[in-house]
Amino acid sequence: MVRTAVSALGGVLMWAAFPPRDLWFLGILSLALLAAALRGVVRFREGFWYGFVFGLGFFLPLLPWIGVYVGPLPWVALAVVMSLYTGLFGVIACRTTTWPAAPLWFAIMWVTVEWARSSFPFGGFPWGRTAFGQVGGPMLSLASIGGAPLVSFSVALTGAALTAVIRRPVRWQTVVPALVLALITPIVAAALWPSVDGRNSSDDEITVAAIQGNVPRLGLDFNDQRRAVLDNHVRETFRLAAAVDAGDAARPDIVVWPENASDIDPTANEDAAEEITAASAAVGAPILVGTLVRNADGRPTNTVLVWDGRRDSGDQIRGRYDKQIIQPFGEYLPWRSFFTLFSSYAEQAGNFRAGTGPGVVAVETTGGQSVTVGVSTCWEIAFDRSARKAVQSGAQFLSVPTNNATFGRTQMTYQQLAMSQLRAVEHGRAVVVAATSGVSAIIAPDGHTSSRSGFFEPATLQGTIPLHTGETIATKIGPWPERLAVLLGVCAFLFLLAPGIRFRGWSKEEHGDGA
Repeated sequence: MVRTAVSALGGVLMWAAFPPRDLWFLGILSLALLAAALRGVVRFREGFWYGFVFGLGFFLPLLPWIGVYVGPLPWVALAVVMSLYTGLFGVIACRTTTWPAAPLWFAIMWVTVEWARSSFPFGGFPWGRTAFGQVGGPMLSLASIGGAPLVSFSVALTGAALTAVIRRPVRWQTVVPALVLALITPIVAAALWPSVDGRNSSDDEITVAAIQGNVPRLGLDFNDQRRAVLDNHVRETFRLAAAVDAGDAARPDIVVWPENASDIDPTANEDAAEEITAASAAVGAPILVGTLVRNADGRPTNTVLVWDGRRDSGDQIRGRYDKQIIQPFGEYLPWRSFFTLFSSYAEQAGNFRAGTGPGVVAVETTGGQSVTVGVSTCWEIAFDRSARKAVQSGAQFLSVPTNNATFGRTQMTYQQLAMSQLRAVEHGRAVVVAATSGVSAIIAPDGHTSSRSGFFEPATLQGTIPLHTGETIATKIGPWPERLAVLLGVCAFLFLLAPGIRFRGWSKEEHGDGA
């Protein structure tokens, strides 16, 4: 019972590390408690149970936004499925606690299991990666070296090493290595932070505006009033134009609208096209318009159009990005006939087509400068490959158009914002988040938000952001550190499953308890 309680408490503390609470240090304490609960466990089923309980303590309070308008079943079901992954972690980690450098193996297996749940099934569910709970702390700076996997690794390593130090305070042979492991990543993170902060300026800068038009009502049917949503964003853009003309605001070089700002396809609807053109012409800048475009095969794509109302009729669309990582159970429904047995809301899932391409659009700014903008639409920002692909394709800043109106006034928006903050540090790029109903934000390359909107209110955020073309270490080396960790983790897992290995007789007295 004590180990179960410790595991559950560890999961709750991990949840408390995440936005909007941002108690990042609790993430380290959380994994320290999980490591303590698993230490000395010799049965697979016990390791699974403690890991599973940890997962429930974390995912159940993390994900209630999923069931806001569809009931608790999808929320609880997803939390249970995600907890199966932490249960698998418990199976492996309870064995590796007997190995030399046990905290190191703990961290490797943690990254391996996070990779697994971020990849399988249906493309994975990266929500709740440990790294996304570190945006308020110094560990975030490590993202510039190894991205989200390195941040997660460092939190797990520090937590497990602290447990090793506390459990064996009188044996210097184990305390010294464990203490080194516990301190190494915080020291490196603190050393990196000044250089991360130095990216907030550049000789090349532009002025951007993020428009949050708001929606007429909440819930899954918010877009039944599609014209009202479009009108809201047009109206807010005209307000910005009036402020520019009055000298109260600088003219933006680029305006960013959110995902679903125009669910009326402006490539097929003349009225929508005229409204967007008028808004762009009034503000004197191109607009990145989040919209839905129905293609020749009849399937829609979640699309961002570069719309320049300063140009002649028929020539306003200057670029296009189609969302490449589409959301299961939202934009498409896997196993449709099966999942409709459990919820009538399943039928509301779309049949979207995924896009292809480099993940960037070229935009000619108000001053005539060509800027390459990376786009990660909503769900995509959770996946490492989306922002990385855009930056490697030349993105000078990142745009994250998103629509959170279907999740109400929940913590989901802040959790997603944290992902954008991590991507800013990971790639050394400013990030502009435009949301239909909040929270929109302009994020500096060091991960701090320079401005932020509220929930369910019209808003315009405006700021000057640096343009960067250099690549961080994380951008250059890409997924290779994570692949190495996963390779080691898989090898460790196969070793544990190898026939002829007798675990039940292993003990700390016979084999040591590692670092």
